[in-house]
Amino acid sequence: MTHRIPRHFRPGRRGLLLGALAAPALLADRARAADKEPVDVELVLAVDVSRSVDQEEQEMQLRGYAAAFRDRKLIEGIASGPLGQIAVSLFTWSDWHIQELLVPWAKIDSAAAAERVAAAIDAAPRRAWLYTSISGAIDFAADLFGREYEGTRRVVDISGDGVNNSGRPLAEARAEALGKGVVLNGLAVLDRTPQPWSAGLPPLDDYYREQVIGGPGSFLMVAEGFDAFETAVKRKIIREIAAAPPPGPLVERALA
Repeated sequence: MTHRIPRHFRPGRRGLLLGALAAPALLADRARAADKEPVDVELVLAVDVSRSVDQEEQEMQLRGYAAAFRDRKLIEGIASGPLGQIAVSLFTWSDWHIQELLVPWAKIDSAAAAERVAAAIDAAPRRAWLYTSISGAIDFAADLFGREYEGTRRVVDISGDGVNNSGRPLAEARAEALGKGVVLNGLAVLDRTPQPWSAGLPPLDDYYREQVIGGPGSFLMVAEGFDAFETAVKRKIIREIAAAPPPGPLVERALA
C-alpha cells in the first residue's frame, strides 16, 4: 500500500539539502548496526569474456580496468566523497552459470588501496567461455551487495559486446535488480569487425540503452572498438563514483 505524504509535511529544497548532508551519518549508523562498513558507493564491475571477445580484446578490457584504478582523477574523485571511500568487486561472466569473481570486495580509500585492486586485476587469470548471459551477470552481481559494506548507492557496471543469448530473460533479471535498488550502467563495446552471428541483431548501443541500463542516474558508455576501452572505462568509473553525480548524457561515447 502506498502512503501519501501530506503536502504540508513534504520537505522543501532546504529540507532535501539537509537530508542529503545527513545521509552519510545515517548510513554510518545503519552500517555499524548491521556490522558493515559504510562506503560512498558499492561498485560491481562485470566483464564479458564470451566467445566474441578474443584473447587480445579480453586483455584490453582487464588492462583498461587496472589503468582506471591507477588514474589520479579517480583517486581524487573517491577522496572527494562524503566518506572518502568506496567498495569495489570485479568478476568475469559468460554463460548463464559462469561467473568468476576475480577481485572480491575491496575498500578503496587511498592511492595505495587502489593500486592493490589494479594489481589484483593484472594478476587475475584470463579465461574465455562461450555464450553471453547478461541476465546471469546481473543476477550474480545483485547477489554480491550488502555482504561487507553498506553504500549510499549500489551500482553494477556491465561491459560487453553482445546481446543476451543464454539464461533467463534479461527483462526479468533487470527488473529484479532494479527492484532491489541497484543501478545498472552499461559499457557497450562496438566491434569494428562484426561476427557472422550478429547479423539481424539490434545495434548494440541501442540494445544496452533500451534493455540493460536502468535505475536513478543510470547511463551507457559506448566504446568505439576495444582499443577505446581504456578511455571509456576511466571516464565511466569516475562518473559512477561521484558523490553527487552531475546530470550527464544518457549515452556517452569514447574513441581510441
